[in-house]
Amino acid sequence: MADNDSAPWGRVDDDGTVYVREAEGERAVGQYPDATPEEALAYYQRKYTELAGQVTLLEQRVKRGASASDVSKAVAHLREALTEPSAVGDLESLRTRVGALDTTVVELTQQQSAEAQAAQAEAVEYRTTLVVEAETLAAQDPARVQWKQVTAQIDDIFARWQKHQQEGPRIPKGEGNELWKRFRAARSTIDTHRKAFYAELDAVHRDARSRKQSLVEQAEALAPRGADGIPTYRALLDDWKRAGRAGKKYDDALWARFKAAGDVLYSAKGAIVAQDEVEYTDNLVAKNALLDEAAPILQITDRTAARDALISVQQRFDAIGRVPRDQVRPVEDRLRAIENHVRKLDDDFWQKNNPERKARSEGLAGQLESAIAKLEIELAEAQSAGDTRAIKDAQEALDARRIWLDALGS
Repeated sequence: MADNDSAPWGRVDDDGTVYVREAEGERAVGQYPDATPEEALAYYQRKYTELAGQVTLLEQRVKRGASASDVSKAVAHLREALTEPSAVGDLESLRTRVGALDTTVVELTQQQSAEAQAAQAEAVEYRTTLVVEAETLAAQDPARVQWKQVTAQIDDIFARWQKHQQEGPRIPKGEGNELWKRFRAARSTIDTHRKAFYAELDAVHRDARSRKQSLVEQAEALAPRGADGIPTYRALLDDWKRAGRAGKKYDDALWARFKAAGDVLYSAKGAIVAQDEVEYTDNLVAKNALLDEAAPILQITDRTAARDALISVQQRFDAIGRVPRDQVRPVEDRLRAIENHVRKLDDDFWQKNNPERKARSEGLAGQLESAIAKLEIELAEAQSAGDTRAIKDAQEALDARRIWLDALGS
């Protein structure tokens, strides 16, 4: 008999039967014909190694936090596989390890259940925040809402809802249905308000489009009037500004026509202005020549002669006509200088010949002349007496009054 007692967990009988040693005794696990005892034993030891590998793999999955349900199924499978396996090795140690895993499954189930509940609570809270966001948008005043922005916001909220629904943990059906009901109601409210807004906006645009179309036709009808149609065109432009928006596509097209109609009128005016500029240039030469001729008036001091000369210049100046716009100020300034000179001559004359002022001056002059005569007597007496101080006082008073008298006479 080929007894293989040196192998601790099994042996091979003479007929090729392989036995495994267990606590209850030996158990035949099979035969491996046409092989040596060592090869037969090695074959069933490899079977043991495969079982041990499955146990080790399951232990690692547990450490990595595998699903308790999956672990439980794997433990049941290994427990069955280890009942009377055709393998040679320390089978009892494998059964002990699998039994330990069975205990771990209970703990893992409790832990994962708690984690699942926490995840569900977090998921419900997250979905609730999405619902509140949607309800906040739905509660806004439809008349003050920026609908493009709100539409983008509600679409983003819905996209987050779908992503969380696909990737996040499942939440209790009752709570999930209630939250979805609220979210759907908020979306429905927003959609209703948005449709109403755009329906009203379309009506406003149609009205504005109709009015602007009429304004375009009126503006185009002004073309035969040329530059004379510009005041009417400006009034139409004011109406255009008050007409409101007709929608970008229509606004751009209608404005292009309206502006083209105005360009026709302003082009006609431009031609007139260009023609006038030629005439105005000749007028500029004539006015500058007239002002050169009038320059000597600035040297005249006789107000009557200066005024008569100025009147003649003014009449001829007005008769010449307009000058180019950019030369109006320089030409007017030259004439204004002559007019100011003549005005100053008049002002100076009336300042000196004002009856009231003249009467006051004559009265004061008489008083000064009397004071001067009296001071001359006082000075002569002081000189006779040789009173130096009296002479000084009388002389200073006399000089001051003579200066005042001279000023009145000037």
